[in-house]
Amino acid sequence: MTGPAALAALTAPVQAALPDLSLGGVLGVACGLALRAAGGTLLISLGLLFIAVQLLAWAGIVTVDWPRLGALSGPWLRAVPELWQGLLRVLTDRLPFAGAFGAGLLLGLRLRR
Repeated sequence: MTGPAALAALTAPVQAALPDLSLGGVLGVACGLALRAAGGTLLISLGLLFIAVQLLAWAGIVTVDWPRLGALSGPWLRAVPELWQGLLRVLTDRLPFAGAFGAGLLLGLRLRR
């Protein structure tokens, strides 16, 4: 089979999947932008908290045991990759367009405002 009929037979599965792929990509970008904004807010809050604690320590109001804080936060920081994989698993659960969503999510995290 050659010609337009062969081309139509080859492109039919792709055309059927386009709505799911486009919706998955758009929703992935939206989630990526939302996660990026939330992450930025979290990092700004963490930075302001660190500045406040340092100012209090400098003024002699509090004493911070940084080695102990590092030991306590170590397991949390090592769990970040597992948390990321768990979040991605939750966001793509039962989605027929999980691949497009994942690609859109990464694109949304990389976009500049």
